[in-house]
Amino acid sequence: MSDLVWQHLNLCASGDPDDTIVDAALAVRDGRIAWLGAARELPREYSAWPREALGGAWVTPSLVDCHTHLVYGGNRADEFALRLAGASYEEIARRGGGILSTVRATREADEDALFASAAARLEPLLAEGVGAIEIKSGYGLELNAERKMLRVARALARRYPVSIYTTFLGAHALPQEYAGRADAYIDEVCERMLPALADEGLVDAVDVFCERIGFTLAQSERVFEAAARRGLPVKMHAEQLSLAGGAALAARYRALSADHLEFLDEAGVQAMKVAGTVAVLLPGAYYFIRETQLPPIDLLRRHGVPIALATDSNPGTSPATSLLAMLNLGCTLFRLTLPEVLQGVTCHAARALGQSERHGRLAPGRPADFVVWQVGSLAELAYWIGRPLAGRVVRAGATIYRAPTAPWLRTDERAAFPEGA
Repeated sequence: MSDLVWQHLNLCASGDPDDTIVDAALAVRDGRIAWLGAARELPREYSAWPREALGGAWVTPSLVDCHTHLVYGGNRADEFALRLAGASYEEIARRGGGILSTVRATREADEDALFASAAARLEPLLAEGVGAIEIKSGYGLELNAERKMLRVARALARRYPVSIYTTFLGAHALPQEYAGRADAYIDEVCERMLPALADEGLVDAVDVFCERIGFTLAQSERVFEAAARRGLPVKMHAEQLSLAGGAALAARYRALSADHLEFLDEAGVQAMKVAGTVAVLLPGAYYFIRETQLPPIDLLRRHGVPIALATDSNPGTSPATSLLAMLNLGCTLFRLTLPEVLQGVTCHAARALGQSERHGRLAPGRPADFVVWQVGSLAELAYWIGRPLAGRVVRAGATIYRAPTAPWLRTDERAAFPEGA
């Protein structure tokens, strides 16, 4: 790959808008950053390299979406309409809806169908500048279907210019065939499913839904112990609907992250701080299910727990395909600051994946994965809702996406259409 100096740009290399370089330059060699800094300080050794001017655009690291359920069959839009019409969750479940409807659709779909539907959700995220994403299983709830989901996630990584990290979430819900036998299902998860999928190289991390409608602390710990036997890092859906002590358990196993956390208490926050566990907040789910219990933002700040944001893209509680929208929701719903949300989708999100050395920050020796934004201020990234903002997406120094320019009518062409037409 040819050497190149990117110039005439404003640089936010760390993801922190309080740490920027105006009129910066990036020297890239073989897909990695050789040097970055103020353009006036560009070393002489790079002065003869070809140049690419960015017209004063803002540049940040590629974004990281550290919590998604992107691969699944079908959708639950009709259930959403039923809820709007007044149907309760229980009524919908009796009609065959809820998470088990997604399980059925996922089990019935073949890999090609799952790939096509997941790709349609992935592509908008990539066009927004997402360069790394986590994809969880958890809608198969039996070995072959979980395998199918994880194989599709690996296939997406081969097809698209994005780093995809897979998480085995077999302990997501209790399948119908194990009704009333949760411990037996955890046996299946720990003794058969996880070992088989790990041996096939399909698992990068292990997750569990620890909640009153999910799995108990004791059952969750069994999943963590099974992951530890395989040398796999863990994470947890914790304290979303009640205070169950999941975050503290996750911290005891030095989990990469504990996610949701609306009902997290100070003891859990302190445990996460000691363990280095990232708090992943999911404002899309908070918004979609009309939750009113806010995560303990002030406690997380006071104890210095890193905060990440993610889409939680899933069919039931956060059918989101925009990480930038999560920045706005994080600010408006959770009262997070601009530095918090930008670091929440860059350096802290990378840490939540255990990939801080690969993603979330631009520095010499690291991959040249960055986004060129069509904004005058970094605040616009959290300000606009639904407006495409990424002008270019660069991976390993090569432009992989460039924003389209719409062929709108010229003034003389518009004259043919009367006012109000």
